Amino acid sequence: MDHDFRYTELFPIYLLAGCFTLAFSSLYILVVPLSSLFWPGDEFHALEMGILISTMFWPIAISGLMWGRFIDKYNRVKIFFIVAFARGVCLILMSFTVMGLGIISWTYFYILILIFAIFAGGNYPTVVSLADDIVPEGKRSRFFGIYNIIRSSFQFIGFVVVGFLVQIGLWQWIFSSIGILMIIAGVIMVKKIKEPKRGIQREELKNVLKKSEVVYNFQIDRETMKKTMLSKTNVVALIEGIFTSVFMGSLTILFLPYIQSPPYNISPFSTGVFLAFFGLTGGLIGMGFFAHYSDKLSKKKSILRIFFIIISLSVGMITFVFLFFIPLPPLTVEEGKDLSRFMVDPTVWIMGIIYLLSTSFSALYNINQPPLLQEINLPEAQGQIIAWNRFLEEIAWGLGPFISGIFITISGQNYQLVSIIIGLFAVPGIILWIFALKWYPKDKEEIIKILEQRSKDLESRE
Repeated sequence: MDHDFRYTELFPIYLLAGCFTLAFSSLYILVVPLSSLFWPGDEFHALEMGILISTMFWPIAISGLMWGRFIDKYNRVKIFFIVAFARGVCLILMSFTVMGLGIISWTYFYILILIFAIFAGGNYPTVVSLADDIVPEGKRSRFFGIYNIIRSSFQFIGFVVVGFLVQIGLWQWIFSSIGILMIIAGVIMVKKIKEPKRGIQREELKNVLKKSEVVYNFQIDRETMKKTMLSKTNVVALIEGIFTSVFMGSLTILFLPYIQSPPYNISPFSTGVFLAFFGLTGGLIGMGFFAHYSDKLSKKKSILRIFFIIISLSVGMITFVFLFFIPLPPLTVEEGKDLSRFMVDPTVWIMGIIYLLSTSFSALYNINQPPLLQEINLPEAQGQIIAWNRFLEEIAWGLGPFISGIFITISGQNYQLVSIIIGLFAVPGIILWIFALKWYPKDKEEIIKILEQRSKDLESRE
């Protein structure tokens, strides 16, 4: 079935990924402008806007558990459309916010953000579940590589375009246009993507499921859940995700204040160009080049995906810490705005290359963990296992900035020391995946045995 698959078949999923990321990045970058629109003339309302940002993380984690159950039982394409439609409507309604009413404006906007986040919990688990039954096993790193390239590209586009539109006073147009585009993308997805049979890409089930009358309709029970979803490798992924998400959730809040504050004073625009040039380049290398070879090598020996994850976390940790020990030149505020001066400085290029390496190797994690989890879980549990992981990761991701803020404060703005402390959060994940090298073969074999037995059961039903 590998030769029949084309990545272009999943264009609607990629388009939705871009829309979702564009919406999220727009809301994230608009925190300060929105505060001034809600409360004209006031200082930045940090508490209210902080609650608004947190609402984009934690409800996603909680609602994802509910969506995971639905995804494993019902039509995933229809669920994906419901998610896209509801989020699109929320964005359109945001554009009708009556500004300048203080807490009344904020409350209206907050309710829509809450609904937006609740439906967002169904996004990624649906993608992973569909990919498990659409994308051949030997092409999954490349699928997730393309998926993440699209997300990264739309994120940078969102930062630039949204910043410009807010500057010219067209904040309403941002929400309404993205909302309409999201609904259109959802309609295209429903028309172009056909709900696949569960388990159709599994080697043990392929032959029997090719018959049109045979349907994989097994549901997870308590005993099977204990043997599979609570296997040692799955537990490793769950626990590791907490530490890794705290680590990754701290990167931005550490790096941006470090280079934008005195004595470096690098302007937000120069920072954006730096992140876009080196970060996006590193992402393209990691999610393109590394994705191809991850699939190629893992097809022969699937346990290599764990080695790639270990390498990703190790190199990501080292390069992240090293960024804070590069002697940047001190700049005045005006000098920090001079992009040409900033980009010709050799020190900046050294930092850029390290940042490029960091994003390149970090991509190994994003393109290898999802296929690994797909291998060690049954077709009817794909939504739930990803929802479990996302639940813990989203909560930890939201805690990252909070933990970093505490360490920055008590250390007296010592970013070098804090970077080392935050870098150490990656260590437990590395250790856990090293242990998983021993457990993974047995856990994968358990899935193979169950699927082989189910293949026989399906054949006997004919």
